[in-house]
Order: sequence, then structure tokens, then C-alpha cells
Amino acid sequence: MRVIVKIGTSSLTSDSGKVNISALSKLVSEVVAARTQEHEIVVVTSGAITAGVQKLGIERPDEPEILQALSAVGQIDLMRAYGEEFGSHGVATGQVLLAPHDFRDRNQYLHAETTFEHLLRLNVVPIVNENDAVADDAIRYGDNDRIAALVANLLRADLLVLLTDTPGVLTADPRIEPSATLIEEIAAIDQAIEEVAGTAGSRGSGGMASKLAAARMASWSGVRTVIAAADRPEVLAEAIAGISGIGTAVPAREARVAARKLWIGFAVTPHGQVTVDDGAAEALSRSGGSLLIAGITRTDGTYSQNDAVDIKNLAGEVFAKGLVAFDSDTMDKWKGSRAEELPAGISPVAIHRDDLVILEEP
Repeated sequence: MRVIVKIGTSSLTSDSGKVNISALSKLVSEVVAARTQEHEIVVVTSGAITAGVQKLGIERPDEPEILQALSAVGQIDLMRAYGEEFGSHGVATGQVLLAPHDFRDRNQYLHAETTFEHLLRLNVVPIVNENDAVADDAIRYGDNDRIAALVANLLRADLLVLLTDTPGVLTADPRIEPSATLIEEIAAIDQAIEEVAGTAGSRGSGGMASKLAAARMASWSGVRTVIAAADRPEVLAEAIAGISGIGTAVPAREARVAARKLWIGFAVTPHGQVTVDDGAAEALSRSGGSLLIAGITRTDGTYSQNDAVDIKNLAGEVFAKGLVAFDSDTMDKWKGSRAEELPAGISPVAIHRDDLVILEEP
């Protein structure tokens, strides 16, 4: 199998911010064991920012720009720790820094795919981290969870394993509800599930909500996901074996979404919303066509050409997302207009079908 395994900051670092060598050693040993069974493993890691905070001996700041700078400091120690641990098993590692933006551009996408394939053929374990130091919106993407899902799509993986500091998705926050129990399988990630997911942890930017978002992305990529505790014995081997109850499993959808549409749907922040009439909502969902400006009844927010927007039906439900052909002022001025009513130079297509992804049936 080809497996993407992601470990979060809270599972990889101590309260002081230092890399937890015991936790890292456990992960490395399980990856090495999986490789002896001829599985291909790619590791996606968090922890660079927290390691940078500890290295400089400062309080973790809130400003994204400073957090990005700190990641550049911590990344060195984090990769050194991985290299030493894998090296003790005679296994070589290679660092790959990515950002969600890399999955939008076709050439970048293909270059990344080629790099991964060569590393795997060379019997090297790729160690992936989000390129926090330079990536736009890097700190807000969910602590590498979405990167892991995008890599699973890129490499057509069989399995995504998200290792965290809880047993999986629970029925409630155990700090509030001690009787909360593990949800062993989630057939579909809906609002009810998202409401019990919680928020970001204290040492990382991820949390159960971002892991569910990543699992949803992976599912749309045709990849099964297991969310489980990093400290569970043999967790990677059991996830690969498909043993139930070791965490929360999210099955793959039959239809696989292309990487660019996955990026549009789940990895880019919307800058506004457009509301469409019933006819447009039906046409988008059933025929997979483009969104015409004639079908738009309302626009909210301020956005520029090629920004992402959520698409709502008349009931106010977001069912799609896309990259707009116009800025918000132009969209607002001509919304609801038929092609013959538009001036020269204004296309009737507000969002082209290649830039649009259907998230839910309206």
C-alpha cells in the first residue's frame, strides 16, 4: 500500500516545545516496520513552529508573520531529529516543503509528483512539512492536515493516517463530557459531526476540525482515512491492516476529484459569497456546467478576480465553491443580467466549470 501518515504538533512535541524523541522514535520504528512489509510511506509532520518557539525561548506569538519566521528556525532541529532517528535504522530521508498553492498550478503539481516518485524509487522516506516560512495563509491551513490530504491525492495513496493526541473523533469533548465515546466510522462528514470536532490545540494550529476537513478531502480523492492516537501501540500497522476500532475511519468516495478542484473546494479561503437562483443551483449540480451571471441573485463580501467564493442556494446553504471571473463590484452591478444585456467585454460566465466544485447537493 501507499500510505500517507501525518503526526501533529501535540503528539510530536513536549509541553516545553522540544521534539519528543520518544514519540518520534515510536513513529519512525512503525514506519520502518511498515516498509519491511513493502508498503510505501510518506510522513507529513508538524512541530516546526513550536520547536522554533522553544529554540528562541520566547512565548508563542499570535502574529502569522512571526510564526512563519519561527518555523524557519524550528524546521532545522525538526528535520535533524527525523534524520537521526531514521538514520539509526539505516533509512534515508528527504525533506519536501509544500504549500496548498503548489497544488493549483499544473506544472508545480507535476514537479511535486515527480519528486515524490523519485524519492520513493530511491527507497527514501519523504518528510513533508507545510512551507510555513513563505506560504500564503500557511498558519491557517490546519497544521499540515490539509497538506497531508493533498499529498494523498497527488500520490494516489491507498490510506491517509492522521495521528493525534486523542483516540479519534469522539461523541463530545471529553473534558466536558467524560462519558464521550469513540466514533469508529464516519460515513459522511456533516454539520453534526463538525460540531463535535472542537477547535485548535494549545501547541499547534490543527485540531479535530482540521482533521475532519482533511479526511473529507481524502475521501473525495478516493483515499480512506484513519484518525487515531499517536501513542497507540502498533497504530500504523493496525491502520494499514484495516482493523476496526483503533480510531475513527472515514471511507473513500467512489468518485475521485482532481487535485485542482480539491484545492479550490477545500484548501483556499473564500473571500465572499454569491447566492444563485433555483435554476442555476439545479444546473450546476446536475449538469456540471459553468455559473452564469444571470443566475446570481446576490453577492456578499469584497473579492477580486480569481478569488474563491462560496456559492449558496436561496435557502442560504453553501453547496459549491469557485474562482470568480469578476471582482465583487462588477459581479454586483451585472448580477441577474442575461448575455444580451451585458456590455462588450463582459462575459456571461461568472465562474467557469473548470474553476468550480460542487460540495453538496442543493
